[in-house]
Amino acid sequence: MRSDLGSETGADRRDQQQAILKAAAELLTEHGPAAISTRAVATAAGVQTPALYRLFGDKDGLLDALASYGFESYLAEKRALEPGEDAIEDIRRGWNIHVEFGLRNPAFYALMYGNLRPGRRPAAVQENGEILRRLLERAREQGRLRVPVETAARAIEASTTGAVLQLLAQPEDERDPAPLTGLRDTVIDSIVSTEPAADDARARMAERALALLAAVGDGRGGDPVVDAGFRATEAALLREWLSVLSR
Repeated sequence: MRSDLGSETGADRRDQQQAILKAAAELLTEHGPAAISTRAVATAAGVQTPALYRLFGDKDGLLDALASYGFESYLAEKRALEPGEDAIEDIRRGWNIHVEFGLRNPAFYALMYGNLRPGRRPAAVQENGEILRRLLERAREQGRLRVPVETAARAIEASTTGAVLQLLAQPEDERDPAPLTGLRDTVIDSIVSTEPAADDARARMAERALALLAAVGDGRGGDPVVDAGFRATEAALLREWLSVLSR
């Protein structure tokens, strides 16, 4: 084993971290999450266990770094998504990328989503959640969301991770991802409206105010607002307010 030298440079430290993560990734892929212990990883990487703690802090720090290491290609693909005209289609694409990665990389996916600790989420999980919430925020801006962004994000996260983990629990030759397309569409359809809104909330309010203003008229030749029980001054004030809202 290499000794734990105190005179290493920043480049030496990064190289050693990468060597340890590479060894841990190989252990994970070959033997699953149960094989990841600090002693086993240190032995596979050819370093002393104290060096591993110095570089990653503790086992949780190592697992977080390993998750990010394994998910880098996935996150790179998600980061590179070019926003399309329809935010809902972008959300569908993001869903597909998530599921495809999980089925191609079962050991990393199980580490990432099958071993979460309350109050602690790997950095890669957090970044993936932030990317999803940005997609949903675009959908909200387009007037497509029926529910708050956070509610929509939780529905998508729960359904994708639950479905992928359920598939990964089955023998490899029995994993059929086809039903996930129906699940995807059911979940997304439940949180979005079928057609983009014509305009934002303020514009819709202005449109409705203008329609009501047209309905009540200008008060000449008989005033339906007064006839409904309002005073003339109140009717005039109502028209003034509607006029402001319609702008």
